[in-house]
Amino acid sequence: MSNLVKRAAKSIPILCIKAGEYRGWLKQQPAMVRNWLADFSPDPGAYKAIPDRQGKRGKVVAVVADKPRLWDLAALPYGLAAGNYHISGKLSPEAASDLALGWELGAYRFTRYKKPDRPPAKLVWPESADQKLVAAIAGSVNRGRDLINTPAEDMGPADIAAAVREVAKTHGAKVAEIIGDDLLKQNYPLIHAVGRASNRPPRLVELRWGNPGDPLVALVGKGVCFDTGGLDIKPSSGMYLMKKDMGGAACALAVAEMVMALKLPVRLRLLIPTVDNAISGNAFRPSDIFRSRKGLTVEIGNTDAEGRLILADALAAAVEEKPALIVDFSTLTGAARTALGTELPALFSNNDDLAGDLMRAGQAQFDPLWRLPLVQDYKAELKSKAADLNSAPNSPYAGAITAALFLEHFVDKTPWIHLDLMGWHLSAKPGRPEGGEPMTARAVFAMLADRFKK
Repeated sequence: MSNLVKRAAKSIPILCIKAGEYRGWLKQQPAMVRNWLADFSPDPGAYKAIPDRQGKRGKVVAVVADKPRLWDLAALPYGLAAGNYHISGKLSPEAASDLALGWELGAYRFTRYKKPDRPPAKLVWPESADQKLVAAIAGSVNRGRDLINTPAEDMGPADIAAAVREVAKTHGAKVAEIIGDDLLKQNYPLIHAVGRASNRPPRLVELRWGNPGDPLVALVGKGVCFDTGGLDIKPSSGMYLMKKDMGGAACALAVAEMVMALKLPVRLRLLIPTVDNAISGNAFRPSDIFRSRKGLTVEIGNTDAEGRLILADALAAAVEEKPALIVDFSTLTGAARTALGTELPALFSNNDDLAGDLMRAGQAQFDPLWRLPLVQDYKAELKSKAADLNSAPNSPYAGAITAALFLEHFVDKTPWIHLDLMGWHLSAKPGRPEGGEPMTARAVFAMLADRFKK
């Protein structure tokens, strides 16, 4: 349910004061307002409700950046009392859209298993906001959050497929699935190997949308519904959040939903390999060797490095149709988190222009990324004495880079971006509640929208 309303019989005004103009504005206010704001710190994102002369709710003073930013009002949906509010005064279309989107993202709570303590405050749509754009982006991000937050008991491979089908039905897309042993028959051996130990069969979910004459964009999302680590089992401390290991799938689906809702002139192919990395008598083992879809043989260095295996087969399939570009999304390595922290996804690419476009889009959308290098000398770490590749080198160094280099073997020369992300906020910030987050989705969509303008 949206927390942006088209109209309201009564609503409380929010005065958005630019930080650089706050002191001058304050001097012009009556004594009562100046007294209420005596101890107020006018930093962007700060706000304060001021009563009227009768002691009732009068107005809200909110400080925004001199160029209003996405998160400037994002704390207000739960910082203010429930009710309807409107932004007083005129905003540029960009600022109006950003503030409305921040409000909607800030109003999100995961409610599948527990009722919220209170409803969020609602905002009347700012007059110049792009309602279609805001609704599409917020709806896609919040769906992605729901998917990541849902525990693995209720979010297995079949449930991810159902989520893809639901989105596809809304936008007239086509969906196909390859399930269980049919993965072997149709040459997806690495996806099958990772998922075969679970009682929930592995599958490859594929969505197609768009006009045949438009450029093909392939999105690939890692969908490990729960990662025990396999036979190289994780410690309990490392396993608790592994319901989020399908965060790449949630990101890819979020971008696909934005593309379709806003009708970008592209031909979309979404590929989600989705599995449980479980433990049973037929689990794949360290030192096992499998032939990938591309034909390269892969020795298993560590069964807890399963995400790159399922992505490898999906990337190989994506390349076969010669797309204009490929973007893959994955919660792939702890090494990327060690290098950049949990809030800054790692970006790898074999195309400087593509990487630069995405970096700029991330900055503009407040959805940041940071590029790490594909150091070709490190490919030596992936050598195996018994196979073409070792999936996980026995080295404590450069783990995010060697994982990306492993995937690079399966994309040939196709322009490609690999995103290694956390998919989870460990603590809450305005507009970004603690929990699942389809990081990079807004940035990737903005990059695609700019590249493939009508």
